[in-house]
Amino acid sequence: MTTDNTPKMNWDRLICDKRFGLEQYHDTRHESRSDFLRDYDRLVFSSPFRRLQNKTQVFPLPGSIFVHNRLTHSLEVACVGRSLATGVAHALKRKYASETWVEKLSAIGEIVSAACLAHDLGNPPFGHSGEKAIATFFSEGAGARLRNELTEAQWHDLTRFEGNANAFRLLTHRFNGRRPGGFAMTYSTLASIVKYPYESSLATDKPKFGFFTSEKDDFIRIATELGMLSLSEESGGVRYARHPLVYLVEAADDICYEVMDIEDAHKLRLLTTDEVMEVLLGFFTDERKDHMHNVMKHVDDPNEKIVYLRSSVIGSLVSECAKAFIDNEELILRGTFHGSLLDHIPPLQREGYSKCNALSWAKIYKAGDVVDIDLAGTSIITFLLDKLVDAVRNPQYNYSQLLLSKVPQQYEIDAPTLFGKIQAVIDHVSGMTDVYALDLYRRLNGMSLKINN
Repeated sequence: MTTDNTPKMNWDRLICDKRFGLEQYHDTRHESRSDFLRDYDRLVFSSPFRRLQNKTQVFPLPGSIFVHNRLTHSLEVACVGRSLATGVAHALKRKYASETWVEKLSAIGEIVSAACLAHDLGNPPFGHSGEKAIATFFSEGAGARLRNELTEAQWHDLTRFEGNANAFRLLTHRFNGRRPGGFAMTYSTLASIVKYPYESSLATDKPKFGFFTSEKDDFIRIATELGMLSLSEESGGVRYARHPLVYLVEAADDICYEVMDIEDAHKLRLLTTDEVMEVLLGFFTDERKDHMHNVMKHVDDPNEKIVYLRSSVIGSLVSECAKAFIDNEELILRGTFHGSLLDHIPPLQREGYSKCNALSWAKIYKAGDVVDIDLAGTSIITFLLDKLVDAVRNPQYNYSQLLLSKVPQQYEIDAPTLFGKIQAVIDHVSGMTDVYALDLYRRLNGMSLKINN
């Protein structure tokens, strides 16, 4: 039970346009484009964001039928996140109308949409199987031999590799030739992408955490500036309550991947029109279903019927998640809110989402083409890690020198520590597109060598 004495985060501090790495240049500007919009624009024009177009979301990259990749997914999440955040901001501005800082709340939509764009930047090629491949290379594969050469914290970072923590590193780390602060994003945008605000040693229930050992102090600096609540741990590890806007980013991501995966599966004929219509109509009352059936009588194209239903489901979930945030705002600000926003929506919509998830696991994530991507991606990433880690450990060998000459200069393959060298390898591999990783794999195996007669 919370009391008035329970520590509480404050929106005045939580919304901060100070830029990471450029703090000494911070001032109050009066321009038409806010610093949070600058975050959004900076991401859109960045190379890591563009590379998402050739990274798998779930299904193999498109042939004759276009399905989602990481880029289109991120853009859609940003749209849903902005809608969700706008509704929340309007309600909060009414609640805090008498506060001197109330206009800061107008920026919530800008912060959330930028964070949504950035949330998948740290994901390696080949979807979630790429994350698993990196982790298992160290826990089960050739990388296991390095265990005694690394600290306990470093080993947890590697064997529990997490794309979310890698996104935070990508945005904040000063790679070779780059300016201080990496992307120099605002504090609020950076905090809003960290779904698991604790270090890898505390990721005991599931391999999820928010920052690597190398960025631990950076995250603490941001969290302290924003007034995020520090939660005590018996183990002495670093854990914070989430920045409240993380809940909106998470909800937008969950809504999009669940509903859009089902739409993609329908296009690929993994699911029938009747199956998809049944599961998507499950979010609505009988009265609303009758109305929706009448609307669909005027549409002959099955794909357009699914588009209509998908749009209706997303609209419903956005509305209910915004309400869940507002209803639980006090708990969120005190760090005592449990679960996701989707766990707190009404039973009808919650059950509809659960049925979508069950259908996805039964018919989508175990589909032949999806499993093929998992198998191929795991083999490719494992091979590349094996060759590159061996090369940075033994740079004196001729093969190592040839291979390392292919690594972009921004990656610190000559870092002074073994962990730094390994991180440089992971930075390189996780930044690859599916196409580039496959091409490099083939070239290193002599499978695509061009020789003129």
